[in-house]
Amino acid sequence: MPLRQTSRVSLPGTVPTLTVNKPRASCAGAPPLVSVVLPAFNAARTLQAALDSLFVQQPAAGCPLPAFEIIAVNDGSTDDSVALLEACASEKAAKGRLRIVHLPHGGIVAALNAGLAAARGVFIARMDADDTAHPQRLALQTAHLWGNSELTLSASLAAFGGDRANAYGFAHFVDWQNSLQSPEEISRNRFRDTPVCHPTTMFRREAVDRWGPYADGDFAEDWELWLRWLHNGALMEKLPQTLLVWNDAPGRATRTDGRYAAEACDRLRALWLARHLERHNPFHPLVWVIGGGRMARRRLAPLWRLGVRPAAYIDIDAKKIGNVVGGVPVLGRQALPEPGRCRILNALTAHGAAEEAASWLEQRGYSSADWMLV
Repeated sequence: MPLRQTSRVSLPGTVPTLTVNKPRASCAGAPPLVSVVLPAFNAARTLQAALDSLFVQQPAAGCPLPAFEIIAVNDGSTDDSVALLEACASEKAAKGRLRIVHLPHGGIVAALNAGLAAARGVFIARMDADDTAHPQRLALQTAHLWGNSELTLSASLAAFGGDRANAYGFAHFVDWQNSLQSPEEISRNRFRDTPVCHPTTMFRREAVDRWGPYADGDFAEDWELWLRWLHNGALMEKLPQTLLVWNDAPGRATRTDGRYAAEACDRLRALWLARHLERHNPFHPLVWVIGGGRMARRRLAPLWRLGVRPAAYIDIDAKKIGNVVGGVPVLGRQALPEPGRCRILNALTAHGAAEEAASWLEQRGYSSADWMLV
């Protein structure tokens, strides 16, 4: 697939196919089975530990260590990252596996796609410059994909590398991601938030060739990629082992970049949720929404602008029941149509509320085909 760079775009109606303008690099010798794509921008403080964790990769029981390369993409760093990369490449521990791609600073998407363009492996493993990998990560994930030809992507559990007291929200998010392991759990929860930790993933190169690489725009590039691939039939599964320490760096992009803000996430969710409902909701464009609060309405507002229509908001607060919000009635749970006669969006966000509603729906005979978490 020829690759060329493209400019940044806003959230598209159709997802662009992004590529880079130089051919995939070629090296002497047989290509490795796995390419680890590791972008780095001003990461000198943490980069050594990340690379060291890859240099010491080892086999696991019944899982040989695959031949692998590390594609470190220097995204125009102005600190000591370049010198560190060059020094690491010459280290004996690197075993000639480290290849460096230098780019002018263009951001994470350009760096990721340049890494994909340079990668020679059949499997692509992701890694960030501020995280560290378990010594058996590559062996276990390679065996996972090799032994399950139907799988598109292998992920793992992640250890939260931060202060839970000071970053409870992010720690809780990591716990939530870790609770989603099966392909069914990952698929059903994908509209709630990104269901897999990006730097824990290893995926097949052919998925990039079929469904496109990272798209650049006003959205989280990893969540957009998972939503697009899952929409097209990708199958993703997590290993039960914790194979990465996901460090909570102060400058983490999810805290500092507007592409990861709530409004951008709401627009991205709405785009792919609307496409999913159009394909799978027999009552389209009508849905019933469990959650009549301000938070749920804000999160779903972009969905209504794409043509999906709420039949009603379902709430348990007696003070809200009977109100009309934006022309939509707020009703009690007893107003829900019978199982098989509606599509329900469980949009509750308060701690434990969505789980309580899910239990209530199950007890009353609603199946997974009747409702989804958003």
